[in-house]
Amino acid sequence: MTANELRTMYVNFFKERGHKEIPSASLLPENDPTVLFTTAGMHPLVPYLLGEKHPGGRRLTDVQKCVRTEDIDEVGDDTHCTFFEMLGNWSLGDYFKQESISMSFDFLTNYLHIPPERLAVTVFEGDELAPADVEAEKIWKGFGLKNDQIFRYGRESNWWGPAGQTGPCGPDTEIFYDMDKPKCGPNCGPSCKCGKYVEIWNNVFMQFNKEVDGTYTELKQKNVDTGMGLERVLTIFNGKTNVYDTELFIPIMQTLEEILEKEGKAIPERDKRIICEHTRAITFILGDPMKINPSNTEQGYILRRLIRRIIRLFKKADINENYLCELSGVIIEQYRLVYPELGKNREFILEQLQKEYHLFSKTLDEGLKKANRYLDCIEQGGILSGELAFKLYDTFGFPIEFTSELASERGYQVDMDGFQKQFKEHQNKSRQGAEGKFAGGLADKNEQTARLHTATHLLHGALRRVLGEEVFQRGSNITSERLRFDFSFGRKVTKEELEKVEAIVNEAIGKKLDVILDEMTHKRAYKEGAIGVFSGKYGEIVKVYTIPGYSKEICGGPHAKNTGELVSFKIIKEEASSAGVRRIKAVINEH
Repeated sequence: MTANELRTMYVNFFKERGHKEIPSASLLPENDPTVLFTTAGMHPLVPYLLGEKHPGGRRLTDVQKCVRTEDIDEVGDDTHCTFFEMLGNWSLGDYFKQESISMSFDFLTNYLHIPPERLAVTVFEGDELAPADVEAEKIWKGFGLKNDQIFRYGRESNWWGPAGQTGPCGPDTEIFYDMDKPKCGPNCGPSCKCGKYVEIWNNVFMQFNKEVDGTYTELKQKNVDTGMGLERVLTIFNGKTNVYDTELFIPIMQTLEEILEKEGKAIPERDKRIICEHTRAITFILGDPMKINPSNTEQGYILRRLIRRIIRLFKKADINENYLCELSGVIIEQYRLVYPELGKNREFILEQLQKEYHLFSKTLDEGLKKANRYLDCIEQGGILSGELAFKLYDTFGFPIEFTSELASERGYQVDMDGFQKQFKEHQNKSRQGAEGKFAGGLADKNEQTARLHTATHLLHGALRRVLGEEVFQRGSNITSERLRFDFSFGRKVTKEELEKVEAIVNEAIGKKLDVILDEMTHKRAYKEGAIGVFSGKYGEIVKVYTIPGYSKEICGGPHAKNTGELVSFKIIKEEASSAGVRRIKAVINEH
């Protein structure tokens, strides 16, 4: 089975069962400051999981692009990836546990032809905050699974979410494939790391909402969120032992082998895997509609870290030519029909890789010499001070992970606490004041965040009026205290221009205009002058929010009902975010 056949089979299976297919959303979460990237298929759907009406209905399915930064250090093993595709299906207050488990079992056994005896499942065993999920266990037994195929685990293993600090969450039942290896011991189960069991699907039953204070409240609308990792299922279905032996990685692995042969070099298998996996990840991040640039903060920092890790692995093998663009080109060509944005943004992707390579190469060699001098002065088994580790970061652009890897290769450690102390002192000024504390996110859906969301629409419209229609949103996040809005623009916005923008927004607020919601097709929305960077996630029918005379945008909400609810608007800072991208921080309700 090919990857495309699996994608199509999965989506069609759920479409036949009343689900509406929706496109993959951006890798950059909309308005959510709690996570850097879209980490799961449910992430773009949080407002709808909390009760907003989705234009596609109550049953949805898709293939969502995801990036999980916590798996970076695991990359190079058989299954972990930073970038992956998540096959998902959702019930927004429609069906629940019985139907969800039934459809999963049907797809696995009758469509993927996995023998039921090769499946193992886990269920939530319950704790002081929530009861055991006896219902899910009973359903699995009803499908013939025996006691030794069902495992009960606690919150750490069988409780999903929220995606950020707050939001929808609940017990889950995870589905594993038994690799038919012998058990590692009497207590061997899916929680073991011995490789006998590989997780392939997770069905989350969203019964609760985690609040800011850490408590759980019962959701009025109970939802189902499931996610199946395409890479892992494809590996298992095709009888492979690791993702790098599947069609998803074979083209780029072969290209890398050709490069190594041409250079006359050999590198460890794990390093080859890291180079190829990270190349796929950076290509998708750079190719995203939001055009994330390498930088020293947030998503740009992760992107830069991945790119520079690839460069360092090449340098480590004494390969000094830039092969990033060649390898990325393989990924673009491989995925461009499934994800057209890669082909559309090809020039931007390759341009950024060239820039980053030359930028890093200028300091890398000098920095490596300096790092090795520092390490030469340490006794075997010793520790590199946090002060010197920070100097490598500050002077030569070495991410702390690089320094840690260099030290580890020589049997040393890094004083991470000392580094963090230096780093925090360095960042202290920029972290104070208006930036505030990251909290909430889209899951923190209250009247204030809804008003701030409306303020971003007014701000976007005002910026386009003052600076020109080449201005487009490049990202935003919202807490209960403030909004932050990134937009494409090539220079610093002057004080006079900011005053004009602020005045336009306050003019709209003062007019107390109704915020009008309509549902329509993409074509009609664009024909009527709507703009919307995030439109791809909503499907064929989209929501359009109009503030007459000031803004018309495709958006999922939530919003204020009237601009007068915002009271007032004040810009508190304008600064550079990355190359060609500016950032505005603002507040409302300031008298």
